Amino acid sequence: MRTTLALLNLCLAANLAAQIAEFRPPATPLVACDPYFSVWSMSDQLTGAPTKHWTGSAQPLTSLIRIDGTAYRLMGSEPRALAALPQVSERVFPTRTEYRFAGGGVAVQLTFLTPALADDLDLLSRPITYLTWQVQSTDGQAHTAAVYFDASGMLAVNTPDQDVAGSRYQVEGTTVLRIGSREQPVLKKFGDNLRIDWGYLYVTAAPAEHGTAAVGSARSASLAFTQSGALPASDDLNMPRAAQSERPVLAWSFDLGSVTATPVSRHLLLAYDDQFSIEYFYRRLRPYWRRNGADAEDLIREGLRDYDRLTARARAFDDKLLADATRAGGPAYAALAALAYRQGLAAQKLVADLDGTPMLFPKENFSNGCIATVDVIYPGAPQLLVFNPALLKATLTPVLAYAEMPRWRFPFAPHDLGTYPLADGQVYGGGEKTEENQMPVEESADMIIMLAALAKAEGNADYAAHHWPVLARWANYLKDKGLDPENQLCTDDFAGHLAHNANLSLKAIVALGAFGQLAEHTGHTAQAAEYRHVAQGFVKEWLRMAADGDHYRL
Repeated sequence: MRTTLALLNLCLAANLAAQIAEFRPPATPLVACDPYFSVWSMSDQLTGAPTKHWTGSAQPLTSLIRIDGTAYRLMGSEPRALAALPQVSERVFPTRTEYRFAGGGVAVQLTFLTPALADDLDLLSRPITYLTWQVQSTDGQAHTAAVYFDASGMLAVNTPDQDVAGSRYQVEGTTVLRIGSREQPVLKKFGDNLRIDWGYLYVTAAPAEHGTAAVGSARSASLAFTQSGALPASDDLNMPRAAQSERPVLAWSFDLGSVTATPVSRHLLLAYDDQFSIEYFYRRLRPYWRRNGADAEDLIREGLRDYDRLTARARAFDDKLLADATRAGGPAYAALAALAYRQGLAAQKLVADLDGTPMLFPKENFSNGCIATVDVIYPGAPQLLVFNPALLKATLTPVLAYAEMPRWRFPFAPHDLGTYPLADGQVYGGGEKTEENQMPVEESADMIIMLAALAKAEGNADYAAHHWPVLARWANYLKDKGLDPENQLCTDDFAGHLAHNANLSLKAIVALGAFGQLAEHTGHTAQAAEYRHVAQGFVKEWLRMAADGDHYRL
């Protein structure tokens, strides 16, 4: 029986993998760690265009392979003189992306692994992606092979005209390459269509991988590899210079020797240490992994040490999530879930408050760049609740703390905390000055519903009880304004102000019922009865007011 089940599972897994292989997203995640360390392939082939930041700005990662003395491209559109090794497939899993290539008598698998495991906050906050090359002969012959990789200095600047400087050093006998902007304007820029220009990009590989490294121009490094399979003998010292000037890169190469049908693999680590990630009411906060004093050397040391363990954990997680998603909605749904998992987490940054409390800050992308927007947190909440309710608590905490400050004087919940990465107070609509152009019913209802969902996930309402006065204030506002909202914005703010918004009213009613549940769980018996009665009464009124023949009105 066990053998039969095992075979059945293998067949199901093979069928799912085949269907995932047919799914090609419009943008494929390569490095998906946070809103700044975020590199994607936006072409049908990994060699079809330069890799890009999610904003569309080029942030080139390049990979080549040399087979029996002939070089081919695996990733990136440069050098254009080199042919691309034909891409056979592209597969996106929750924590990794796999590309397969074939040509010259060999098969190549290039894997990008970002071990974003939500149940481990230390690991989730690590800004690390692993790249692994696996090469094997497919024609029964032995082939000499070597692989090349470089990361552009453009990953460390907002615009290509900014100066960068590259360097190398040793961490316990391991060669580490680093590049960053000369200016290092920590947390000086804020807005939407921006890239990070402080902190440092790192590329390294364990000594056991037998790689060589060089800091140089993209042209000189790739040309040296193309011609000889090696990198330039010395680093380029002509820095600082603009990231677009002879394109400074951090380059690695690996000589695989004679490759047969037995796969040969090499891997390296790509990391970004921003040092400070978020400003929260004028306090500069460290990324969560740095909260106990860890630095870039610790990040690199632990990242190299944990490769095997994390690869196994991530694959097990991917298998389970895909199996669960397939049972829930079929293979197409599973493919979308795999893509959404990393994308959803990469739009947020996990930091530590000064006392170590985890705080998770989402960013509005290609909207207005707001940070910790409540109606952005709300649709992302189910992912956090499913994989780790502590993450939802981490994203609600900074909003609740803000709403409890004297400077927030309104009876409803705030819309946002500022403009990413500066969470120094609401900027949307009337900001902190006026109710005009805010989303009072929307955000108040969102917060109460999320807190009720958190209480259900955790099996207690202790967290809500700690913030009871502000929740009661929001519930009272919804009781007054929620049944027939005035001329207000909702999360669909592109539609403009709407009075008598039936959808908004329905959300308010759900929130009032949720508040009644929270009141019951926190011992506020009178409020529980009151708000349960209000919600039930509003339902009857809503059905009457929203009726419009054979449908409900907006």
